[in-house]
Amino acid sequence: MGKIRILMLGGTGEARSLAQSLTNTGRYDVLLSLAGRTEKPCDQPVPVRIGGFGGVDGLAAFLRNGSFDLLIDATHPFAARISRNASEASAAIGIPAFALRRPEWVAEPGDRWTHVATITEAIERLGPSPRRVFLAIGRQEAHRAEVAPQHFYLVRSVDPVEPPLVLPDVQLVLDRGPYDVESEISLLRSHRIDALVTKNSGGSATYAKIEAARRLGIEVIMVVRVPAAAMQTVTTIEAMLAAIDHLFSPAMNRGV
Repeated sequence: MGKIRILMLGGTGEARSLAQSLTNTGRYDVLLSLAGRTEKPCDQPVPVRIGGFGGVDGLAAFLRNGSFDLLIDATHPFAARISRNASEASAAIGIPAFALRRPEWVAEPGDRWTHVATITEAIERLGPSPRRVFLAIGRQEAHRAEVAPQHFYLVRSVDPVEPPLVLPDVQLVLDRGPYDVESEISLLRSHRIDALVTKNSGGSATYAKIEAARRLGIEVIMVVRVPAAAMQTVTTIEAMLAAIDHLFSPAMNRGV
């Protein structure tokens, strides 16, 4: 029996680690697909394709033509469209699909969280009076802040925001996590930030800003996740490796 072919939809640190772990077993042939939204993606331990598939039908055709045995969705928790497409495409051609989803952050004593459903609602919740806002949502939706130009915005992203934001008082920071708490506290203090707008991404790589806001008593306007796509979901790389191993174990292949 040849290697089991896996298409992994990635873009997260967990996807990279999972790809490395699967490759190390010698049992799996992994192709990692990236959306192409980051100009300089990290080096990956497996072959990579970049770009979209053309919706559910395009993804289903890619899976079928590539004779893939398994689809893994290890995209960002807020990549709802591709996750939905992954669920539907895998079901359409009859192959299993797993999702790797890091657990959500949970508010702790001292946190001042306001939960909202969208970035647009988050900007509205800042209110009419000028505030000093750390907009930590990446670059894809940063332009939504343009409806509230009365605030100062500190915007952090991996790549520059294109087109440039049309705001009178904005500072851009190009950086890639993981971050540490002390540097995040320093960043928030130096810019006199009084509100943090972020998504509930979960994980440890960008959690430091949440702890920093807690220590400084800063309000966090937290965009909640949409309901996950309908596929078997695990929260850790170890659990994913165990699920895949169980799925393709010799005993299972013999029908035992």
